[in-house]
Amino acid sequence: MNRTPDLDTVRRADAAEVARRIAEHRDQLGLDDRALAHQAAMSPAYFRHLLEAGPAFDPAGFVRIAAALRMTWAELLEGRPDAPPGRTQPPPGVPRPLLLPLSAPECWLLVGTHGVGRVGLPGAPAPTVYPVNYVVDGRTIVYHTTPRGAAAAADGSPVSFQADHIDDRLTEGWSVLMLGAAHHVDDAEEERRLARLPGATPWAGGDRPLWVRITPDEVTGRRLGSG
Repeated sequence: MNRTPDLDTVRRADAAEVARRIAEHRDQLGLDDRALAHQAAMSPAYFRHLLEAGPAFDPAGFVRIAAALRMTWAELLEGRPDAPPGRTQPPPGVPRPLLLPLSAPECWLLVGTHGVGRVGLPGAPAPTVYPVNYVVDGRTIVYHTTPRGAAAAADGSPVSFQADHIDDRLTEGWSVLMLGAAHHVDDAEEERRLARLPGATPWAGGDRPLWVRITPDEVTGRRLGSG
């Protein structure tokens, strides 16, 4: 429920940042100021005045703006909690982090035993990328999907696999990229063994009988952080 927040939260809000978020979401929805003001039940002149004055001037008015933008109050004041990383910048005077190469063993250590990564498949008019729940089996990446699913790589096709972790607050993280070929697992006993590995169950659920194994020919990675 999009209710008026406590006054302390309102007073701490940065008016310029709130106005920027409003402009971004307005553009994403294909609205102009007049149309947004109309949906928020206020005149365009009063809408512009609110953007300059900030949420503390009329919290209820900003609640109506948030509703018109299909945002929660928290998203309007503080931004999306699930926003893609990379929006935070180091404070002035703080050295920027370095981009450092990773060895293949370091890459495998970071990828771990299982997790969520992205598989890149050849396609037309361009390659496509899909998130998958993966498990590490030896020095291969394995995931299962539906035979006609978007992530169902053709047997023997060239593919890429990528996994990463980003800490937006600390501006640190790593990224691992593997290039190789995908092969279907068609042995019932092997399928049962893979199904018992930690993390083998896809988050999406459902019947996903096709196991795909990626055997990488090239493993590279980079870490973003201090030297």
